[in-house]
Amino acid sequence: MKQRTLTRPVTIKGNALHTGEAVTLTLRPAPVNHGVVFRRVDLSGSPEIQPRVDHITDLVRATTIQSGHVKIHTVEHVLSALAGCSIDNVLVEMNASEAPIMDGSARPFVNLIVEGEPVEQDRDREYYTLDAPVSVSRGNSSIIAIPHDGLKISCTSADDRGIHTQHLSLSVDPETYVAQIAPARTFTIYEDIEELLKLGKIRGGSLDCAVVIKGDKVMSKEPLRFKDEFVRHKILDIVGDISLLGMPLKAHIVATRPGHAINAELTKALFDRLQEGKKGGARRKGALRPTPAVDVKSLDIRSILDILPHRYPFVMIDRVVEIKGSDELVAIKNVTFNEPYFNGHFPGNPVMPGVLQLEAMAQAAGVLIVRWNNWVPKPAFFMSADKVKFRKPVRPGDQLQIHAKLTKVRSGKIAVAEVSCSVDGQVVSSADLMITILDESEAE
Repeated sequence: MKQRTLTRPVTIKGNALHTGEAVTLTLRPAPVNHGVVFRRVDLSGSPEIQPRVDHITDLVRATTIQSGHVKIHTVEHVLSALAGCSIDNVLVEMNASEAPIMDGSARPFVNLIVEGEPVEQDRDREYYTLDAPVSVSRGNSSIIAIPHDGLKISCTSADDRGIHTQHLSLSVDPETYVAQIAPARTFTIYEDIEELLKLGKIRGGSLDCAVVIKGDKVMSKEPLRFKDEFVRHKILDIVGDISLLGMPLKAHIVATRPGHAINAELTKALFDRLQEGKKGGARRKGALRPTPAVDVKSLDIRSILDILPHRYPFVMIDRVVEIKGSDELVAIKNVTFNEPYFNGHFPGNPVMPGVLQLEAMAQAAGVLIVRWNNWVPKPAFFMSADKVKFRKPVRPGDQLQIHAKLTKVRSGKIAVAEVSCSVDGQVVSSADLMITILDESEAE
């Protein structure tokens, strides 16, 4: 696909959500490889700033970027519209510090882009094609990016009371974005409004630019545009926030209760991988796998993927949170409603299959035998299970804490481990497992 810009400048006026200022925003055509650049025409010298994740300074109910004294608030809807419509090169001029909120969706900016008549340029677009899963979690929120040929977003939106839980999965292209994502408006919980005002936020807020949820009631100037408008707006925000990567992304993003903060964490992790790749640090096929330090005390998902042969959707460990010597560890698995097996196990009463709890235990034991061998770069395989017990159901929203301890090791290759899974301190399953490590040739 070719890079795209606009044929002519186009302008929109409105009020900012958080500052309440009147704002004029103009989109101007830009040459190939220019990217998206913001310009503050109200400041001396009309300084410019690129919207990149390393320029983020504030993520409270909006995404703010800053470079030096140049600051732009609430960039996510403008960036989402540009990314959703596949606009690569444009100069965004503003005469205030915050983009106008308009009706709380990206549709006014999409209409502005259409008015500017998108046009192809004589240079191919470059993508960042993800080659391995990347995940982040924060409290009861999690988001993972998985290799995929294109951009797909699967999102679950929920409030603390579980009243407005919504789920949607979409492949994002300009046609789908314009019709299915851009019109979705921002929303807030009624009880949060007073606290946001105390923080100096939403001074320009009203029912003209947001949907307010009060209990099980929805307050807005017009009816909901979609029955699942809230999760669609979460997807809209994700599209905008990941555009801070600086180039289009090819990946499948699976998000549970996302927000600007965790979106930015994922984008930062992707940005770091992109920069490593540019420096020649990307691992090539056939190269030796990196090994952790012998005395390492925890492992993130990247290190786990370097140790285990498993890949999506069968990676059952998100993090190793504690390593005790060479024969004991504690790992975690965040169980989210996005797990593919919940579609059929069981509709209306989702329960994590016991065999997958057993698989999580086996993977933890596999990491442990590799650790016992000083992180030897060989894959671990599950051989047998004994004394398997399932005590309590595991449901979406639970976090499995997996405790594994080696009790016997033979020839450094075969081990027996006592493993258990707990949720909130209560054991839900347990087993004695036999694990082995093999040479690559044996594994094949």
